[in-house]
Amino acid sequence: MATRLDTLIENLLLVLGEKIINSVIHVNEITITCKAADLLEVCQTLRDGEAFKFQQLIDLCGVDYAQYGEDANAFEPVWTGLRYATVYHFLSISLNHRLRLKVFSEDDEFPIMPTLVNLWSVANWYEREAFDLYGIMYEGHPDLRRLLTDYGFIGHPFRKDFPMIGNVEMRYDPEQQRVIYQPVSIEQRNNVPRMIRNEGFHHG
Repeated sequence: MATRLDTLIENLLLVLGEKIINSVIHVNEITITCKAADLLEVCQTLRDGEAFKFQQLIDLCGVDYAQYGEDANAFEPVWTGLRYATVYHFLSISLNHRLRLKVFSEDDEFPIMPTLVNLWSVANWYEREAFDLYGIMYEGHPDLRRLLTDYGFIGHPFRKDFPMIGNVEMRYDPEQQRVIYQPVSIEQRNNVPRMIRNEGFHHG
């Protein structure tokens, strides 16, 4: 007897066909992957298709796959695919099922995706957050500004290569009577306790 998940994945593969480039069922959740060029068409189908009816976009987040699956002993990344992805989480209230959609940006240097604001208005702030933290651009977004960091912030703090102490710091200058930005003055140091650093480990 087919389960609800089996039925959903069968319908996804039947309706979307080759637009789904990967599908996985893990811990009773379905994750599908499509290309950025197919994102709007796929999402329109997920929202309006009779077999899907994903009326709600319940979450959207950026992901930086740099160093993903890194071998702690070899210190070499295992991941060789595209670096930036956006992950969407959908809910169908009427059909009582969920779906995760993963889409990779084709350009690691300038990650860009189509906006979903015209399909789900809630995508507005979600996309602003992903832009702010990961630097992923959402083409067609009506107001793509930073959401969580300060307007003068430099860089995107959730990127794997962003320095933990940041690039700039701000402070109030009593002489100028205003907040000023300056290069970080904190001395960089290794915060990993010596007992768990790689040195000193001897494998017998």
